[in-house]
Amino acid sequence: MSTPAGAAEPTLHRFASFDGAQLVWRELGAGRPVVLIHGFVSNALTNWIRYGHAKTVADKGFRVIMPDLRGHGDSAQPHDAAAYPPDVLAMDGAALIEHLGLTDYDLGGYSLGAHTAVRMVLRGATPARLITAGMGLDGIENLKTRDEVYETAFDLDRSVDKRSAAGKARIFMRQTGSDPVALRGVWRSSVRTDPAELSAISQPLLAICGAQDTDHREGAERLAAAVPHGSFAEIPGNHMSAVADRALGRTIADWLAS
Repeated sequence: MSTPAGAAEPTLHRFASFDGAQLVWRELGAGRPVVLIHGFVSNALTNWIRYGHAKTVADKGFRVIMPDLRGHGDSAQPHDAAAYPPDVLAMDGAALIEHLGLTDYDLGGYSLGAHTAVRMVLRGATPARLITAGMGLDGIENLKTRDEVYETAFDLDRSVDKRSAAGKARIFMRQTGSDPVALRGVWRSSVRTDPAELSAISQPLLAICGAQDTDHREGAERLAAAVPHGSFAEIPGNHMSAVADRALGRTIADWLAS
């Protein structure tokens, strides 16, 4: 099922992933496909549609495909630990590409979505171009450096300071209606990437990061330098506000259209 040409509103679609889990993606626009993956504790509506990024990209002549990751949004949120094998998000991404029959497409993501996009390429996905937003080399290498923050946020019986990283993560969980059990499964499924592997990424890569994103700003430049054809673009904001800034959609759209 595809988006009608010129559709003004995103359309919703479902498919069964490699293990039968029912996952959702949304589409907007018509033209060359670009798959955009949202960040952790978020969803396609929040990251790509609410702030106009999908429309900005679609208006440049692209078919924007935006999955809700397993454990997020309208996709399946199983509680069984077996539903979250290592690299499950990259496996789901490959299943979506296969389901849609995409052969000539672009791929990108924000934060965990960027991590997932890189893992997809390292596992054999062949987009023509790759976008990593809100993510640096350290996060690509090993997300688990933030285990304490998220494991604390997932444990709803544990009190946390609302101003702490774990407290802010828990607030965002409530805002997005996220299931902490499912999110724990997603988080624990991440795998380490050897930075040396990145030299095998032959696609042009655009690393985008907020100027005030203290966790990822320097790492994003290092990520761009770690691949043969990488470039870096800075946009306003920190890790949470940059994804809401119109500059994110414009930067992605302009690069893809260039």
